[in-house]
Amino acid sequence: MFSFLLDAAAATTGATGQEAGGIGSWIPIVIYVVILGAVFYFLAIRPQKKQQKQQAALIESIAVGDSVLTTSGFYGVVIDVMDEVLVVEFGNNKNCRIPMKKTAVVEVEKPVKDEP
Repeated sequence: MFSFLLDAAAATTGATGQEAGGIGSWIPIVIYVVILGAVFYFLAIRPQKKQQKQQAALIESIAVGDSVLTTSGFYGVVIDVMDEVLVVEFGNNKNCRIPMKKTAVVEVEKPVKDEP
């Protein structure tokens, strides 16, 4: 894996066996670090930012009457929407209304409106 570094070091060694040194010996290392940084960005950082944008769009689309799935696996219907909090009604019991953070929502299903 690091054979190109050894090759670069051998290429900078003169006929007398002395190290040439200088900036030329650092170029392969810098290129390797840049390539690793680019791979890390495209495999780790970029997908995570994309997922965060999708989650933010999902949270912004929540409205009263939507069916939601929470991170704990409960399904409910949104009764009220505030800045950072939702009031969600769980089950058929009308008395089971729980306030929860918007960030706890995983899925949103809009109600289907029947047109006459």
